[in-house]
Formats: sequence, C-alpha cells, structure tokens
Amino acid sequence: MSTLPSISEHIDEKIINKVIQDNFAALAPCYFTLTSNWFVRAYDHWKDIDKFVIIIYLIHQDLVYFRQNGLKINYETFYEKKSIEIDKINISDISKDLGVPKESIRRKVLELEKQKVIKKTGKKIFVVRDTLYSAKAVETLTEVATLLHEFSKILKKEKLVTEVYTVKEIILAIKENFSYCLYQFNKFWFIYINRWRNELKDLETLGIGMVVLINAVKNKDFVPKKNIRSYHKELMDSDNRGVNAMSISEITGIPRPTVVRKLKYLIDKKYLHINEKKLITFNAKDSAFITTKGMVNKNMISLSHFIYKVFNQIRIINS
Repeated sequence: MSTLPSISEHIDEKIINKVIQDNFAALAPCYFTLTSNWFVRAYDHWKDIDKFVIIIYLIHQDLVYFRQNGLKINYETFYEKKSIEIDKINISDISKDLGVPKESIRRKVLELEKQKVIKKTGKKIFVVRDTLYSAKAVETLTEVATLLHEFSKILKKEKLVTEVYTVKEIILAIKENFSYCLYQFNKFWFIYINRWRNELKDLETLGIGMVVLINAVKNKDFVPKKNIRSYHKELMDSDNRGVNAMSISEITGIPRPTVVRKLKYLIDKKYLHINEKKLITFNAKDSAFITTKGMVNKNMISLSHFIYKVFNQIRIINS
C-alpha cells in the first residue's frame, strides 16, 4: 500500500468498543507493552514518575491552546520550539487535574526549577527546549502506532475497513497531525493514571505492578480466548514463571528496597501473589479482582474514545 487514504466514513465509538471487547486478546500484548514501558521510561529518565507527569501536563497546555484555536502542528514544527510558555497556571490547577496534593506539586515544581528543567517568571512557566526534546516520546509513538496497526487488522477482519495500515504509515500520519493526536493521547493517559493513582496512591507502585502483569501477558504458554471477560479470568494465576524483586528493580530502575516495599503493598492488597521461591505473579483476588476488572473496563471505554478520535478525525496523508 503506497498511500494511507483518508478515512471518510466514521466508525461509531460503540462499535470500536465492541471490537476491543470482543478481540481483546489480540490487542492486549501491545496495549500492556505501551502502558508498562511508559512507566519504565518515565522513571528511568526522571527518577520520579510524578515529575514527568507534571512536565507532560505543562506541555499539554500548549496542545490545549492549539485545539482551542483550531491549529494543527506537525511533529517537526512542534519540536523546533525553543521553549513552551504556559501563562497563568498555578499549583492548584495542576494539583486538581493530576490528583496530587498541592504541597507535593509545589515541592516537585521547585525541584524541576532547581534542576533547570523548567523556568518560572511570575505566574508563567517555561518548559525549556532540552526538556521538551527529552519528552519527545519516540518509543511511545511507535507503541501507539503498533496498537493502532493491530486494531486496523481487526477492523479489516471485521470488514469495517478495507485496508490494514502499517506501523510506518500510522507514524507518518500521526506526525502530520501531531498536536491533535498527542492531545488525544494525553487526555486518555491522564484519565488512565488518575484512575489507578486513586486506587494505588502512587505511580511507582502501578509501574511495578505493570512489570509483573506484562510478564504474565507475554508468557508463551498463555493462550487466552479472544474476548475481554474470558481474558481477565484466564490471565489470573496463568503465569508459571513469575518474576523476582531484583529483576523488577533492574527493569524499572527503582531501588530494590522500594520495589520490595511496594510489592508487599500489592501482595497485601491481593493484586499479586508471591510463591515459596519468592517469585511474584499477577493473580488478583477478591476485591482486587473486582477493582482490576472494573478499572480495565473503564480504561477500554477511554481507549475506545482515543481510537475513535484518531481513526475518524486524523487526516491521513501519503506515506
């Protein structure tokens, strides 16, 4: 396929959600890879996931401005900027939108300023070029494109589209409509992390749990049924390998004592299980299973909305 044509007929958001629900097993590996790797990269670069979320939030304000003024900025133009200026933003706004206490936001913003990641002038905040460039999300872009590629394969199989879009084609299309696509992804992502933050209290705990989860998802012996309901049930206690605290520490970059402490929290809450060999597996039970199931279902609705927006409103261009 030499070109990626415009999608002229909208696919209803409810249909997209049904396709995801009915074919979750095909999407799960790339979906959980995207979510797990995001946390690993965030901690690896910033050693504090909340600091990175604050940076993404500040950059997002630029995307909000573009949306409000009907502007679409491509990838190259967006990252040519010397800095991003955010006018009239305050700690209370950031705290409210991210679900983080004001004093924590205030402390982390001061730390980011001392690290010269951002600059403050009065109520204005500037995200400097080096920070903007370091948050470029090259890997995330590829992982989002991979997810959309797998989704387009399902749509083709369901006869809802006539072409399967390659990862390369989708990346090019996203880059052409970058400000719009990143705006939609950030909206999805803020909802995702806020939901889990409310449940687990901090994002490092979530990132650690995601490493255990992706270990189960990518187990070659795990061959689930297609739909999300069956997938959920079959994933529990399916991992016959497990992963230890040291390996999680090496993967995430989070110090081992912190990993051990947060694993204990997840085990006590019955999200994870530890066996006699000190190997950790994903096996949510009781209220943890109900919470996880409900959270995933809510996140699939949010994911459906993101895919709906991207697939139906992105202006697909020639590759």
